[in-house]
Amino acid sequence: MDKVRAPLDRRARLLAIGDAIESAAADADWHRLGEHARALAPALQALAARGPWNGAERAALQRLRGQHDAAAAGAARAADAIEARLDTMRANQEGWLAYAMHNEIEQGASQE
Repeated sequence: MDKVRAPLDRRARLLAIGDAIESAAADADWHRLGEHARALAPALQALAARGPWNGAERAALQRLRGQHDAAAAGAARAADAIEARLDTMRANQEGWLAYAMHNEIEQGASQE
């Protein structure tokens, strides 16, 4: 009975892993996505240890690969956006500091 259920369980597990990765990426929940990514290799190794993949499982693996690739691309885009924002902040740092110092001087003068 277990040998009959095992392929279905593996396929379902692959689909669940892919859906979890896709959901975390869609929510831009990078912490949760990282947890799923770290758990991916051990999960795949454990599933692969059960024997050869059947056609439905290979299709689920391919779907999981696509979901993982899409999540990685989304994370890369988010990282690029953050890097661009940090570059802008670094470029404007002098102006912000001058503005803050000017406001500090004005507030000090008005409190006297």
